[in-house]
This record gives sequence, C-alpha cells and structure tokens, in this order.
Amino acid sequence: MNNNNVVIENVKILSEQGWSEPVSLLIKSGKISAIGEAVSDPDAQRIDVQGQYILPGIIDLHGDAFERHIAPRAGAHFPLELALAANDASLVASGITTFYYSITDGFEPGPRSRDTVRELLLAIERLMPRFSCQARIHIRHEKVNVEKHEELVDWLLSGRIHLLSLNDHLPPLNNERKIQRYLAGMRRRVSMSVEDINQFLHQLQQYRELGEEQAKALADIAAEQGVSLASHDDETLEEVARSIALGVSIAEFPMSELAARECQKGGAAVLMGAPNLVRGGSHVGAISVKEVIEHGLVDILCSDYHYPSLFCAPFTAMTSNGLSLYEAWKFVSENPAKAASLGDTKGKIEQGFDADFILLNELDGSPLSISSTWVKGRKVFTKSSLA
Repeated sequence: MNNNNVVIENVKILSEQGWSEPVSLLIKSGKISAIGEAVSDPDAQRIDVQGQYILPGIIDLHGDAFERHIAPRAGAHFPLELALAANDASLVASGITTFYYSITDGFEPGPRSRDTVRELLLAIERLMPRFSCQARIHIRHEKVNVEKHEELVDWLLSGRIHLLSLNDHLPPLNNERKIQRYLAGMRRRVSMSVEDINQFLHQLQQYRELGEEQAKALADIAAEQGVSLASHDDETLEEVARSIALGVSIAEFPMSELAARECQKGGAAVLMGAPNLVRGGSHVGAISVKEVIEHGLVDILCSDYHYPSLFCAPFTAMTSNGLSLYEAWKFVSENPAKAASLGDTKGKIEQGFDADFILLNELDGSPLSISSTWVKGRKVFTKSSLA
C-alpha cells in the first residue's frame, strides 16, 4: 500500500447545483487525481467518510491573530516557537489550509517594528516545514517606515514575501478622530506617555513624501517579482486612484461602498473581514460587510483578527444575504486563490488541484462540525475516527 495515496469514499461535493450524491476522491502526491463513483487504486489507503461533506480548504490572505499567541496580555510575551505552534493548531482547527502571516512592518517601536518583523520572518521560515497549515508571508508595510528600505527590497527580490500591502495608519495632525483612534490602539501595544506619543507622531509627518516614493518603488518590484500587491483602508476616490495606479490586485478594507465599487472597477478584488460579518458590524465603526455583500462589493473574506469567524462567515452570508453556500464559499477559497495568483492549484475540489480540503459532518456553520482538515493530501487535524 502506498501511504501517500488515499481514496476518500462516500463524500458529497458542492457544486452550483448543490450537493452531489456520494462519490470518491483519489489523492496522489498531494493532489486530487480523480473524482467519480468508481474511483479505485489498489495501492491507496481507503477511507469511508459515510456521506460527509467536503469543501475546499480556506485561504486566509490577511490574519494577525497570531500576535495574541505571542503576547496574550500586555507585557506578557511568549517564545515565538511556542506561540507559532499554538497558532498553527488554531488555523487547521478552523479549516484554514493556507495562511498568510500578516506581519506589520510599522513605524512604532516594539511589537510592530522592523526588528520584530525580521525576528518573526526568520522564525516562520524555520518552522514552515513543521507547520500543518501552509504558511506564506504577508508584509503590511507602513509607508512612513522609511528606514532600512533596501532590506525590504531584498526580501521581495529573494522571494521571502508572498503578499505586500501598503498601509498608511499615521493619522494626519488635522484629523482628531483618526488621532484618537490610533492612540487607543497604540497605547495597548507600546508603553509611552501621551506627550511622547504626540511628539512621535509629529516627527513622523516629515517622512510622508519619501514614504510615497519608496512605496512606488516597492510596488514596481512586487510587479516584477509576481508578488501580489494590496492597498489598505482606501477611503476617497483619490486614494483608490493612487492604489490602482500602483497596480494593486487586492483592496483591503475599503472604507466606503463608493471606494469598494471603484476598487472593483479598477480590477482589484475587495477584501473584507469575516468578524465584521459574523458579529453583525465593525468593531471600529467601519462599513458593514453584510451591507457591502448585498451590493456585490465583496470578493474575499479574511480572518482579520479571529480565525473561526472565517469558517463561519459563508454560512452567515447564506442566512443574512441569501447566498448559496456555493457562492459564499468562494469568498474564502476560490476568490482569494485567484487574487493571490494561486488560482491554478488551490481553491477548488477539482482534478489536478491541491488536495487541501475540510470534511464536515454537519452543515450548521460551527467549526465544531469540522471532522478533519487536509493539506496536500495529508490529514493534519481530526475530531472523528471516520476520517
């Protein structure tokens, strides 16, 4: 028997017409080799899942909940290997089979500094062979972080970055609302007095022009290297136009329906947070994902800060937006795969695609109904002896 080959028997596959009658899947060398009623391979291990449901594994392009494994409380930091191991287990338990570690390359000292990015990048790369979930690197670069620009360029050129987003979280000095919102978050991450923070924010304003020049250079290199590029929090039509001109393929969290619509018109897939949909609204007062879905302005959902929400979100969209599961599941599988240039190998249960999938024993939208998670044809998480 070839332990690398597996036949999954009596499994139901989702299509536009609904769930199929039970069929079999043949998995060879980590890929789906055949699908049908009479699939066989004398060398394969056979697993009868007794009518369970199969869905493509979840592809999460933007998630930073791993930061809470590193520092679950302010001032309480854990070794990276321990934190990342716990994070990896959380991912596959939530049905996530490809995860982009969204690492903030920020302008703050501490958890979101370049030093932290460098340490995290090395740790993730070292542990990748041991992870259950397929790990990729998403660098969230703050434009005013202008120091060590050449290091970031080198990471792009050497293939260490798989997704780059260009962010501008530095609040303008004439916008008190944004200043207060930023201060609330920064105080949770960095121990600085209010006076020191205000002085710090004033000093950073001088780097805006250089930051824009560097961002353009990074966008050009990303295009040359085939690295997907994302914008972040586009709010005005001018911001959207600048993002589209840079060549973004993903628009993260546009701040209005108008901005989301313009991003789509410019060819960018609109990414929104699953927690917003599952909770019924944004935790920071941004637009409602439910309402944006109603207008056809969402292409991708991500975990943002809460992994289980990404599994639940398509089921929520069925209830709140009247979508079929076939349509809603594309938000977390086929669409992110295409946007990240993985559409030829991931995001579908089809012959020739990677055998990344989850098996469900119920369709109630609960992660507790995930009986097993499979990555490249290998079972990496299970709650049931059936699969």
